Amino acid sequence: MTRAAASPAGHGLTGVADAGAFLARLVRLDPGAPVRLRPGGTPGRVSLWARLPWQVLVVRTVAGGPTDGDAVDVTVDAATLLAELERGGAALPARRDAQWRWPLPPAASRPVEVLPSVEVRRVADAAAGTLREASEQGVAGRAVGQRVLRDALLDHVAVLVTPDAPPGPAVEVPQRLVQGLVRMGFLGPAGSAVDGAVGGRARSEVQVRVAGRWVGLVGPYGAAWLQKATDLALTPLITRPNG
Repeated sequence: MTRAAASPAGHGLTGVADAGAFLARLVRLDPGAPVRLRPGGTPGRVSLWARLPWQVLVVRTVAGGPTDGDAVDVTVDAATLLAELERGGAALPARRDAQWRWPLPPAASRPVEVLPSVEVRRVADAAAGTLREASEQGVAGRAVGQRVLRDALLDHVAVLVTPDAPPGPAVEVPQRLVQGLVRMGFLGPAGSAVDGAVGGRARSEVQVRVAGRWVGLVGPYGAAWLQKATDLALTPLITRPNG
């Protein structure tokens, strides 16, 4: 039997509200999900990484830092960490590092397009509506399984970014990424300033970024990443020229 590694003194998360919001949404989507805590790129910040059930990695960076003087990079059970935060505790749950089996995108990435958050939300809502309609009425008069419908929608290319100069390959953003960003709450509440309704213009945008073979959507409160597939050849819902 594999024993859990010893945990540091504590989780070190001081941005408890932000971390709790991330963990609560993650646990609703996957009650048994692990979460990985890593350095957040600047002192006093910790990045929370997780993998959603539809193969998308999500990350939110919150205030905090290691409590034992070492750089933090540990994996724990998300539900257990959430419960610890909710009761005001500071202990880090037992480490489950072996449960993390996925590569992370490179730290360096480059933007290729900027989308209004209201447009990204509209794309997500349209997909949800399509799924409901197809579930109730079928496709072309034929009943289709819920899982088949879901997978087809998740694989659908929601945004296609075509670089202007220099000419390069198009960047496909599948619905998987859109759903990851929206369902993890990374756009903020609908109709809020983050959506550009009242001020907050800088926070009303979503960046499409690439890092090697990874494509990411970076919103105001977090990011979703997916390794690019080579066999996607689907009709895009939106075509966006770069620039």
